[in-house]
Amino acid sequence: MACSLKESRAGGDKAGQSVPTLSCNPFAFIGTTSYNLEMFRFLFRAIFKPSYRPRAKPHKKPVRETVAYKAGRRTTASHELPRRPLSDEPERGETFDAATAHSVEVPRVLEGPAYVTDGDTITIQKTQVRLYGIDAPELHHPYGKKAKWAMVRLCKGHRIRAEISDEDEFGRTVAKCFLPDGRDLSEELVKQGLAIDWPKFSGGKYKHLEVSGIRKKLWLAEARQKGHMHVWKKFDARKKDESNER
Repeated sequence: MACSLKESRAGGDKAGQSVPTLSCNPFAFIGTTSYNLEMFRFLFRAIFKPSYRPRAKPHKKPVRETVAYKAGRRTTASHELPRRPLSDEPERGETFDAATAHSVEVPRVLEGPAYVTDGDTITIQKTQVRLYGIDAPELHHPYGKKAKWAMVRLCKGHRIRAEISDEDEFGRTVAKCFLPDGRDLSEELVKQGLAIDWPKFSGGKYKHLEVSGIRKKLWLAEARQKGHMHVWKKFDARKKDESNER
């Protein structure tokens, strides 16, 4: 309470003698108390202010990197690019890299229906297989589609047995492929005049089966075997110009 002493002459024991009196201002007391209380709160908060971090917002856990199989469907991590579903005609995509190929130490055998990509490439059990020892024309080359459909007719309705002989660094394979009756698919396509022997890889195994004049007919395959890839570039450029003119 804010109080002060004052001298008062009235009410003294003797006339003319001043008597000190105590005067108090109740409003001044209230104002001082409020100020002191606010100051106390400020100091308390400054000294004992709790140190905490705001709670982080909940976030979804990332999808596991491992691949789960449910109901026969494959689920991939969310950051991966979507993959095209398997079809009867898988894309040509990545071809066998002969430069990094090596012989398979432990022979592997695949068996099942074959999905034909082109004349010398099939897929068995989701594994792309290049036929051993031969070279068939590409799809956009002359006789390329004819070679593909000849292979389709050979494989249709059969379980093909692929004996993998070579594998490149990416896991792509070369295999000797056989029909249920034992016929060699590479041999059958060469005999039909829709593929040529590739001596570099076959050792000339199918050379004697080539039909007369086949290397002139499949001149682009012949050029590839000789390393004349500029012939391919000229052919592709000409086909591109023709398509643009249309």
